[in-house]
Amino acid sequence: MTMLLKMMNPKRTIEIGVYTGYSLLATAISTPPDAKITAIDPVRSWYEIGLPFIIKAGIEDKIDFIQSQALPILDNLLLVRKEGSFDFAFVDADKQNYGNYHERLMKLVKVGGVMVYDNTLWGGTVAKHDGDVPDEKKEGKALAAEFNRRIAADGRVEICLLPLGDGITICRRIS
Repeated sequence: MTMLLKMMNPKRTIEIGVYTGYSLLATAISTPPDAKITAIDPVRSWYEIGLPFIIKAGIEDKIDFIQSQALPILDNLLLVRKEGSFDFAFVDADKQNYGNYHERLMKLVKVGGVMVYDNTLWGGTVAKHDGDVPDEKKEGKALAAEFNRRIAADGRVEICLLPLGDGITICRRIS
């Protein structure tokens, strides 16, 4: 992701689901000095785990952390910002809302901008028959598979699903 960010040189990014801040740190390090990152997560204590590393890297001023569920914040951003205000988005949050996040990001991310969704292979289960998937992974498999079908059919984006880690889907907004 850092190489992609360095090639894009985005000034305004948004991250939905921060957890311990690893991807947030990578984004902040890989963007220009004047870049701004809106980071949304409902659990501040997770963000605070990575905060010492963000401070040590001297990039805390780039980050606007918002402790909240993402959908209300995205809805508010749609009201107060013009369409296409972000260059890049990274999503690693509640999988049941990936489709909702995608629809909002399609308005917030500019044409030519990029959205990256994490965990889109769900441990490889999306390629397995249901009978071969442990019960505890079936719901996640179904959510990931439905999201993958949805964005594969979305003519507003070009997509690339990379089999790295738990699956990363890169979407470039084309309309």
